[in-house]
Amino acid sequence: QVHLVESGGGLVQAGGSLRLSCAASGRTFSRYGMGWFRQAPGKEREFVATISASGGSTYYTESVKGRFTISRDNAKNAVYLQMNSLKPEDTAVYFCAASSGSTTLPSTYYYWGQGTQVTVSS
Repeated sequence: QVHLVESGGGLVQAGGSLRLSCAASGRTFSRYGMGWFRQAPGKEREFVATISASGGSTYYTESVKGRFTISRDNAKNAVYLQMNSLKPEDTAVYFCAASSGSTTLPSTYYYWGQGTQVTVSS
């Protein structure tokens, strides 16, 4: 069992930055691939980024490449999403999730956090 809690969301102007954190409980955190997803009002949840269990492999959705960076610290049971050059279309609730692999499909993630709101004003 892994319990996930996101933090770091907020209101920022376009072009600004935010760093999201996801704190995980449980001694098996380092076995899980981790992902960040987001959901805007009226839209389906979409994949943002994923990182392998070791942290050696990452993958991003095209719209955030070069702006967002996913990282993890297994000693601290945490995963992060550094978001730079934010755009209004990045506005959404952001969720972290844990999977047995490192995938883009929400259905392959076993555990989810409650989400943190990110709002980017123009």
